Amino acid sequence: MWQRGIRAVALGAVLVAALAGCGAETAGTAGTVGTAGTAGTATAAGTAWTRAAPMRIDGVSTADGGRSLVVDADVPDGAGPCVRDLSGRVDTVENGTVYVAVTFESPSQDRDSGCTGTRRVQAKVTMDEPLGSRTVMVNSRDVYTPDGATPPALRPCGENGCDPTPPRCTSSSYRQAVDDTDIPAHTSWDERGCDDTWLVLDLSTRMGPACGDPGDGCPSSAISQRWFYRAEPAGWRPVTMNRDAGCAGVHRTLPELPDRLCASLPRLDRD
Repeated sequence: MWQRGIRAVALGAVLVAALAGCGAETAGTAGTVGTAGTAGTATAAGTAWTRAAPMRIDGVSTADGGRSLVVDADVPDGAGPCVRDLSGRVDTVENGTVYVAVTFESPSQDRDSGCTGTRRVQAKVTMDEPLGSRTVMVNSRDVYTPDGATPPALRPCGENGCDPTPPRCTSSSYRQAVDDTDIPAHTSWDERGCDDTWLVLDLSTRMGPACGDPGDGCPSSAISQRWFYRAEPAGWRPVTMNRDAGCAGVHRTLPELPDRLCASLPRLDRD
């Protein structure tokens, strides 16, 4: 993964430099890939079309027997033409990773253009050979892998990389367990019990508007949940949740959970 990180930094610098170099130019519409707005239409006088990268990559999937990639991306949108020359191409292939660049032209840097909204588009990237087991990095930032994915979609890689962390009683392993649970982002956790097979975490998600420390008008309420996980080769898998004290409640749905991991659990109420 460290070689991939070095490559990502290098590609990121190249992409930023390329965008900065053409930022003030009004480009043509040749080589359009995918569908994104009306190409070649002039905007208000003096508005320059500049080349940029998508604000967000929403997913990557394969097509044409694995010889093509379809990249879902968020781009500017508005009342008038906001995107042209959407382009997806393979930059290079190294160390088992296909590095892809997706860019487009837009007047959205000028607020007067009206391109203040967003919409999702697809850029198709043609490869010389099927993807196979290789990973895909888009714009030196978002990484996807076919490993563990449901075709034709690829699986997004997270903070722990593409290879799941083995289930361990460690902070990094808990972090991956939380990330794999269907809960809001930025949820904190407290470990309540862990062994080679089972993990118990109390998860707390802060509610209300975003603000600073509790007090001074900043609410401190949170939603708390207790999740029980089972160890699998790919990491901790969430099995069930329960707020009850002790073992009686959780044993109704998870009778195999050892008493030592639930006997001393307090009842979990809303914070």
